[in-house]
Amino acid sequence: MTDIAAEVRDILVLLLGTDEAKITQSARLVEDLGTDSLDLFEVVVSCEEKFNIDIPNDAATKFVTVGDAVEYIKAKLYAPKVGLLHTVIAKS
Repeated sequence: MTDIAAEVRDILVLLLGTDEAKITQSARLVEDLGTDSLDLFEVVVSCEEKFNIDIPNDAATKFVTVGDAVEYIKAKLYAPKVGLLHTVIAKS
């Protein structure tokens, strides 16, 4: 599990009280972990604060599995850096 995945797992354990062993990349938020809409909102807000990113509601509602959330966060964290790198290289 990546560091980001571990951080998301820790958030889920804290907010949902779920057994850590149940939280895998393929675990479904609603069906497997029992997440309801309020839980999902709290998880999203915690992830936004932890990773200093914005997760719009339309994106958050598409999270089916823990892995979906982790991949979205990775994309938000690393995509801007790649774009910035391309901008710096293009200007050189």
